[in-house]
Amino acid sequence: MDKLLKLDKERRDLISKSDKLKAEMNKKAKTKPSPEEIKKLRKLSNGIKKLDQDVKKVEKEYDSLMLLVPNIYSEDTPVGSDESSNKEVYKWEEPTKFDFKPKDYIQLGRDLDIIDLEAGAKTSGYRGYYLKNEAAQLHFAVLWYAFNKIIKKGFTPMVPPTLLREFALIGSGHFPTGKEDVYQIGNPGRLANGTSIKNPIFLAGTSEPSLLAYYAGKTFKEEELPIKLCGFSQCYRSEVGSYGKDIKGLYRIHEFMKVEQVVLCRNDLKESNGWLEKFREIAQEILKDLKLPHRVIQICTGDMGVGKYKMYDIETWMPSRNGYGETHSDSNLTDWQTRRLNIKYKTKKGKVKLAHALNNTVIASPRILIAILENYQQKDGSIVIPKVLKKYVGKDRIERRK
Repeated sequence: MDKLLKLDKERRDLISKSDKLKAEMNKKAKTKPSPEEIKKLRKLSNGIKKLDQDVKKVEKEYDSLMLLVPNIYSEDTPVGSDESSNKEVYKWEEPTKFDFKPKDYIQLGRDLDIIDLEAGAKTSGYRGYYLKNEAAQLHFAVLWYAFNKIIKKGFTPMVPPTLLREFALIGSGHFPTGKEDVYQIGNPGRLANGTSIKNPIFLAGTSEPSLLAYYAGKTFKEEELPIKLCGFSQCYRSEVGSYGKDIKGLYRIHEFMKVEQVVLCRNDLKESNGWLEKFREIAQEILKDLKLPHRVIQICTGDMGVGKYKMYDIETWMPSRNGYGETHSDSNLTDWQTRRLNIKYKTKKGKVKLAHALNNTVIASPRILIAILENYQQKDGSIVIPKVLKKYVGKDRIERRK
């Protein structure tokens, strides 16, 4: 922050000097200059050019540092350095109990011929997978069910691009920090055929950057808010920072599909925090519909991303982990993203303000399949299809093939 304040003062001082020279030059230019005065005007002009170049240089460094400035935290956010300080705030149902020894989803997938991790690794490499037969149906069933549910709640459905320009990821806050978790198309400077890349393209890890970038530079009328979006997209993550964690299976993978919510609302903490709670309720409503035991965790200061004001994770019971696994994330970023993307609105009194932005994981698959397959397994090795998904899958249960 000290460096930032120093650069800001330097920038303002340079602008002030440049403005004074410009005023002096304009004053002298109003009269017919003598040869001597022409020399002075040229000197002034060169001085202005030099100052303006210095301003641009300082502004570039200032803007780079501004991208690293975190958001403030809500007063009720738990203070702590890591996930051990996160706080459980709600729990729904007790963990599933079995009167037999339950299998993990990997064994279930193999026995029922619905998941093939070995072929996935052969074809796609580390963390690759194939969903087959009913697992493929269940994958799209849970996504489609969730997508339709959110549309019925008045959200605009969107299938956004997953190929993104850098500005979208800078705007959402995934850049400059977090670059190691994002795939870039082609080599850093060239495509595979040797063509130079003028505007690098990246693979989205969530539809959040795409949905926000849709309105980059936009100024709404106050009465147009809130903007409610629901994105359905493929997502890609390198998981470089997760080396050694969940190395086998579907929990931590390079590509998956997700239904995501984004809201842009007025610059009012009561309103944006209200949306945060609505998002939490929506995610829980889906898990309750699926009859999956879960809990809500409020994330502490040290475990939140730099742009978060307040954040919840929702964790679903996964028997093979003998614990809960994160399946949903729900965040209020206030004006941290909208400042970067210049998303504003004009109040009824004519004042221009930055909007508040929030996002929520509605459902992500195949991770949610871990919880469904394991919690719904039966003693005979079959898996009952959750009631709300039966119409999408077209059957009541998954059974071993004869």
